[in-house]
Amino acid sequence: MTTENLPKPRAGGVQSIERAFGLLETMADAGGMMGLSQLATASGLPLPTIHRLVRTLVDLGYLRQEPSRQYVLGPRLIRLGESSSHMLSTWARPHLAALVDALGESANLAMLDGDQIVYVAQVPSRHSMRMFTEVGRRVLPHCTAVGKAILADLPEGQVRDLLHRTGMPQHTNNTITAPDRFIDQLAAVAQSGYATDEGEQEIGVRCVAVSVPDVPTRLALSVSGPAERMSQQLVERAVPLLVEAGRALSADLS
Repeated sequence: MTTENLPKPRAGGVQSIERAFGLLETMADAGGMMGLSQLATASGLPLPTIHRLVRTLVDLGYLRQEPSRQYVLGPRLIRLGESSSHMLSTWARPHLAALVDALGESANLAMLDGDQIVYVAQVPSRHSMRMFTEVGRRVLPHCTAVGKAILADLPEGQVRDLLHRTGMPQHTNNTITAPDRFIDQLAAVAQSGYATDEGEQEIGVRCVAVSVPDVPTRLALSVSGPAERMSQQLVERAVPLLVEAGRALSADLS
């Protein structure tokens, strides 16, 4: 990230606050740990300014310095994150419920948190046999439709770095475990506008997902169910409804 990518000062805004939050977002995008020189390079801000902002954030508990002298996101952010996740779930539920009403299968909202996907909201299907994903569950992105939908919006280098950090463990015979093959699939996702999970996390489960546009954190909506009910026809019906729900949720969050 360079200075042209940082939030521009707004009339009546407080520049130091904008810069501090910009640093926190830069660290989050980089996996949550960075050194001062890395922050200076990424933000384009002078090193003395970075040092002053970082020391303030450390004093407030929003950053913590490791023995390596690098900085990591601090524990006080957890409370903010828990509250915002609860509100995000509240805003998402009407859109998820509408998807369940229209398609009959479970609908989910997930976000990229560091290198993992975390499910933040779900409305389950009314079928007795249905897919249930516990809110708060964390999974790696390479084996989920929501993960693919989110990663397809990221630069290839950033995706490869993430895959290098997490590895690509095999959960089923369908799990993609080769980075090059995964990158090729993300290119297809970017072109089609949606991603699928073909039993890559759990055998017998199929899922279709789209990313939520124009939101400050990386989100995706999905519909999932038993593979025998999640036909290609249902997937094709689901995609435009997911896109519409994503736009509506984005408008709610703007």
